Amino acid sequence: MVVPRAESAAPRRRGRRPPWLDRPALVALLLGVIGVGYRLYLVLNTVPVANSDEATFGLAALHIAQGREHPVFLYGQRYMGMLQSYLAAPLLAVTGPNWPALRLPVLALYALFLWLIHRLTRRIGSPWFATAIVGLLVLGSERVIRDQVTTVGGRPEVKVAVLAMLLVVVGLARGTVRRRWPAVGGFGLLAGLALWSDWLIVPYLAVAGLALLWVLRRELFGWAGLALAVGSVVGVAPMIRDNLVAPPGQDSLSVLRRISGESGPAPPWPRRLGGGLLEGVPLAAGLCPVDGCTRWQEWFGLLYPLLLVVAAVFAGRAYRRAVGRAARVGPVVQLALLAGAALTLLAYVRSSLAASDPLGNARYLSVLQLSLPAVLWPLWVAAVACWRGTVGALGRLAGALATAVLAALAATSLVVTVLFATVGAAPGRVEERQARELAATVRAAGLHEVYGEYWTCNRLVFNTAEQVVCGVLDDDLHPGQNRYPPYWWRLARAARPGYVLGTDTPADRRLRELLGDRADAALVAEVGGYRVYHPATPLRPWR
Repeated sequence: MVVPRAESAAPRRRGRRPPWLDRPALVALLLGVIGVGYRLYLVLNTVPVANSDEATFGLAALHIAQGREHPVFLYGQRYMGMLQSYLAAPLLAVTGPNWPALRLPVLALYALFLWLIHRLTRRIGSPWFATAIVGLLVLGSERVIRDQVTTVGGRPEVKVAVLAMLLVVVGLARGTVRRRWPAVGGFGLLAGLALWSDWLIVPYLAVAGLALLWVLRRELFGWAGLALAVGSVVGVAPMIRDNLVAPPGQDSLSVLRRISGESGPAPPWPRRLGGGLLEGVPLAAGLCPVDGCTRWQEWFGLLYPLLLVVAAVFAGRAYRRAVGRAARVGPVVQLALLAGAALTLLAYVRSSLAASDPLGNARYLSVLQLSLPAVLWPLWVAAVACWRGTVGALGRLAGALATAVLAALAATSLVVTVLFATVGAAPGRVEERQARELAATVRAAGLHEVYGEYWTCNRLVFNTAEQVVCGVLDDDLHPGQNRYPPYWWRLARAARPGYVLGTDTPADRRLRELLGDRADAALVAEVGGYRVYHPATPLRPWR
């Protein structure tokens, strides 16, 4: 195994670069700047396109900035934490409703993620391997970039939290952390915040906790354990408080149990494994476009379980050969990352979502990026040994195969990234322009209360700075998923509400059927694939 290069503690000479800013680090920094700069360009152009889920986070941030609300969970969804809305609130207080301002904190989290995963990979791998990991994470398909720049809750901040927690573990094991109790308290605080933000991270929190237990052992029975407990309680306090006052059946556990409950017979295991591995893993790794994976792009999903096993054996052997806690912490962290990936993947393929809609639910596997340094480490070691000529014929063959896999991973990621940057982003820009034209048209028509479909409503409210409020209806024009009840209550009091519906959608056809020969007279405008209606008399078919 390649031994990670320790960072020198000796004082550096005047005029020389600090020891941590060597050539691999400079290349990683350049790659990181390119990745963040590219995503900043996308953020400023609202690419990927915004939607009503993101608008709900934006409206919550706006309410926080105005002091109107202090939500713990996403409106209408009592299990998704609102940390991203709180981060965006100061910016929206200055700019007002603004998509780039809403997304800038998420972009900052991505930059922090790159920095932390580079630091962790250097400590458990090698400097150039850390640079390679950054290079892979700079690339990204639409599916991957959407998680990195859009405010949709949970995943960006929890990945940052886990990386910081594992760096604390490494620092405690190697004695580079001087203030041990505050560091352990910080570990607990990050764990609590991550648990509040997104429950998907629970497998990684569990294995990070086991790694901390391995490092501290008896120390946790003293002040360190108290610091850990206090930090954890403080981090998860918003969730605890909300669950204590939640109505019966509305606490986080009940909501999660209800939404994750299987309706009808579960799909067979082969379908769930196929959806999880062949679609979910390549999509989460950024190897496929947003519309799904072709056959040749599914290879990484087939290979992924084997890579997990090989990497686990590799880390286990390194652990046995190492002497002392400081030398063994690298393999321990690698094993933790591999276990986190395996548990996350197992939880996903157990769900029927892996079979019924793998394309739409691959976002639940985005946390697998955390395990990339551990999964690819054996391939890197084999490739380096092959190119250095330090192994025999069998080792050279293994190294050549490892080099081919790494090259295929990088090439596939690059191709998908270029396709999205040159072709895939254009439709989103058109849709975003149409959404803004729709908002301008509704305001120009003098409408302040309208009914619409789910993917129209909160996005329209955000684009109009709440000058227009919207109540969600389903395809039959009955009450739909209204995340923020005050909007619906205001619509109920409106004397003459309007309708904003997608052209020729089931809801649009139902409205025209109810209006009859008054439909064309009620039509105010058609813009961007939408029809805006303002009936002379209020129409509420559910009453």
